[in-house]
Amino acid sequence: MSAHTGSPSYGFETRQIHAGEINDAETTARVTPIYQTAGYRFSSFDDGEERFAGASSRRAYSRNDNPTNIVAAKRIADLEGGVDAVLVGSGQAAIAVTLFALAQTGDHILATTNLYEGTREMFRTSLARQGLSVEYVPADAPAEVWHSKVTERTRAIYTETIPNPLGDVVDIAALADIAHATGVPLVVDSTVATPYLCRPIEWGADIVIHSTSKWLAGHGSVIGGAVIDGGTFDWAANADRFPHLTTSPRPGVGSAVERFGAGAYLGFLRTVTILEYGPTVPPTSTFLLLQGIETLSLRMERHVDNALAVAREFEGHPALRQIHYPGLESSPYYPLTRKYLPQGAGSIVSFDLAGGRDAARVFIDALDLVTPMTHIGDVRSLAIHLGSTIHAKLTEEERLAVGITPGLVRLSIGIESAGDIIADLGHALDAVSAAGY
Repeated sequence: MSAHTGSPSYGFETRQIHAGEINDAETTARVTPIYQTAGYRFSSFDDGEERFAGASSRRAYSRNDNPTNIVAAKRIADLEGGVDAVLVGSGQAAIAVTLFALAQTGDHILATTNLYEGTREMFRTSLARQGLSVEYVPADAPAEVWHSKVTERTRAIYTETIPNPLGDVVDIAALADIAHATGVPLVVDSTVATPYLCRPIEWGADIVIHSTSKWLAGHGSVIGGAVIDGGTFDWAANADRFPHLTTSPRPGVGSAVERFGAGAYLGFLRTVTILEYGPTVPPTSTFLLLQGIETLSLRMERHVDNALAVAREFEGHPALRQIHYPGLESSPYYPLTRKYLPQGAGSIVSFDLAGGRDAARVFIDALDLVTPMTHIGDVRSLAIHLGSTIHAKLTEEERLAVGITPGLVRLSIGIESAGDIIADLGHALDAVSAAGY
């Protein structure tokens, strides 16, 4: 079995189909097979010993090293411009293992204020119980404010390319400069952008996260996550912060930096964190992910076109207090969109209904084509009222502090005919107006 790693001379559309693919000499299968196996037969006593010692390129166990998963990981790393990647069981798992491989009890993470609520909930509950503290700073705060927040226990700056659900695009390069000046990596969740619209590593990010359940897979059929190592951060130069990457774990074994070079972080993540925690994604799910990635560019073009059409159609609608979409020229984030997202601002459009929660109830219940559910990145258009679902555990004051108003409805715009999506949303807004909101 041999690997095809792709070529930087190939275009994105070619690499989304071919990067990382394997040539299975035994079956000559053209499509990457589903390697549905827990383990791999050792050819001898010495072979088993070498595999467990990491002295062999052959795999030992599927908990962290399945051939189907490796293909998808290499493909995503290629598309993002990283040196390596690994798949895990969900986007939440990707966030968790990323930070577990950077920090320990007593350490500190700096994060931009507006993040997906599932991430913030993990930060304030599970990670807090494990002794990690997370401090929030507005993404556009002056550099001196960020610098003042970094302590000797800070281990990363964490952000999202297009924060979900308000689309307040982040200045990645500015945050990368701050992170590197203070000796920590920049971690970017780029799920909403996908590597087709933005590649954070090109702007200075060191680690990129995806919920592969969303646009990468694209069809609402699987759960998964990915972590990509940019190979850009100098771990050895910051050994005091990351001794677990720069010192030997036991006699006779080199450090992660010595063994994995530029991919030291990902090597440690795969061989220690993921191996020990075991957030494995099934290869059956990865097979569907690979099918999705092959059409990513085509789908994203339609997603973006449809989202912009929706935002433009309903901007200024009397039933709406505001539309959040950074692709609108009226958006305060439009300049950053032009810089980081020249091919489009993604497909999350949020409607802030002037009539608040009651108007949102009428709106959601009047939808026909657009599906009310919790998910994003599906080929189908989806809608959810945030205050009563994803953000329901917060107090009203806490919701308002992160921009979640009573009438906020998040839309994930799919790839149906734009006219049909607009007609359905228009019908629901008409129902809101008819109800007097």
